[in-house]
This record gives sequence, C-alpha cells and structure tokens, in this order.
Amino acid sequence: MSASLLIILALSASPDTLLVTPAWLSTHLGQPGLVVIHADRDRAAYDAGHIAGSRYLPLSAITVERDGILMELPAVAVLDSVLESVGIGDSSRVIITGDALSAARLFFTLDYLGHGRQAALLDGGTPAWVAAGFPVAMEAASPHPALLTPEPRPEVLAGAAWIRAHLGDSTVALLDARPPADYAGTPGSSPPSGHIPGARNIFWKSTQAGTPPVLLDRATLEAMFRAAGVAPGDVAVTYCNTGVQASFLYFVARYLGHDVRMYDGSFAEWKQLAGMPIESP
Repeated sequence: MSASLLIILALSASPDTLLVTPAWLSTHLGQPGLVVIHADRDRAAYDAGHIAGSRYLPLSAITVERDGILMELPAVAVLDSVLESVGIGDSSRVIITGDALSAARLFFTLDYLGHGRQAALLDGGTPAWVAAGFPVAMEAASPHPALLTPEPRPEVLAGAAWIRAHLGDSTVALLDARPPADYAGTPGSSPPSGHIPGARNIFWKSTQAGTPPVLLDRATLEAMFRAAGVAPGDVAVTYCNTGVQASFLYFVARYLGHDVRMYDGSFAEWKQLAGMPIESP
C-alpha cells in the first residue's frame, strides 16, 4: 500500500472527523488527497482572504430552481461535473469551509452522492481559522480536475408524499430548522405559514455558540435533539423553507450519529401542494 493511500485512509477513518478544528486542518493541510473547499453564496469572503489552496465553490453551482422551488438538488451528472472541476475525486478527503449554510449544503450534497464519509466541516469556518492565528492567502487556487464516481443515496431524501405518509409515526421526528417566528407562522397569512404538523423547532443557529460561532458540544446537542423528540433509533427529517437551513441541521444529526433524511423541497413546496396540512396559530 502506498504512503499517499495510507494518509488518505487515516484522514477518513475516524467518525469524529465529520467536524475538524482549525488546529487539525493546519496539521494536515497540504497532505495528499486533502481538498479544502470554500463554499459560499458569493466569492467576496474568499477574495478577502482564504485558507491556502482552498477552492471556491458557489452555492449556485450545487443548487437549481425546479418547479418554482429554489435551492433544489441538480441532476447527478451536473453535480458530478461541478465537483470534479474543483478537484473532488473518489479518494479525496474534503474539508469544507465558507458560509456555514453553503458549507452544510455542500456536505449534504456529498453525502447524497455517497461521499459523505470522506467529508467534514471546518468548525467555525475560515473566521475560526483566522481567530486561531493561522494565515490566509489571497491567490485563488487552480485545481486539477479529478474523477468522481457518484453513488447516489436517495434514502437521505424525504419527499412530501413520504412525509405525509409518516405524519403521526412515532419513529419519525420532523425537525424545522427555521427561526422560531417562521416555525410559529403568521395568523391568517396567504399563502399559509406555520409548519408541518408534528414538527418540532430547532433553529439551526441555536446549535452554535461563540464568536466566531462553533458547534455546541455533543452532550448539549444530544439534549437538544432529545427535547425535540428524537429518540434513539428514530428517523430524523429536517426541513426549512428551501432546504439550505435544513442542510445544517442535517449535518448536526449526521454528526451525532442519527438516521437522518432531508426534505429538499421543504416548506416552500409543502405549502404549494394541494391538501397538505399545516399547523399555525
């Protein structure tokens, strides 16, 4: 076995490495197989200073509008081409930084494509990297295209029909990642607002603390999920408005080891579908 392959295996072996610290990344930066992606809505933060060697990937490259719903998963072939173009291949260990929601959406996308075990978020993103005293670069990376073999996992998705069929199922926990006011809804609003019946609210930002924000400790997160009705062995289903905030809660559930799915169409789709029940004040 080659030395480079041994390094790649070491980088992806531990389940705790779904989340890495700036110190960990500083130690491993530049090792064979390690790819750092800066995911964001625009490249302003990347151009202002980024982790050396990191490749910029816009959120718009891994989402698409479909049937009037924003931020949907593109076709597998499109995702494959985009990810290969920034150097993500079959043997890559991918560390994701950038905007927290864009980074989580990229993690979800990689997980859907069967590459989630080899991906991780940088806790606190680039701001935490800078706060830890590590340097940033200004020169944009020029990655070499890689070869990625997608192995789509449709089981990480929950569509509207699946959710409707499982309303009231005690083994399925619906988690709404939106701010509490969006979850509660506006009385008499048109189109109707509120939430999917039975869903509990965990605002995605509430899973972080500090400046810059980093993920809360495991015990606190587990308690938060238990309070939201996620029992051991349950399937957690995350949603928000268009599937981006839900991506962060999806990541947290994966990090904690829960069986999790995401409703990509989320509430934007749910409220447009005829006959779908909604809870609101």
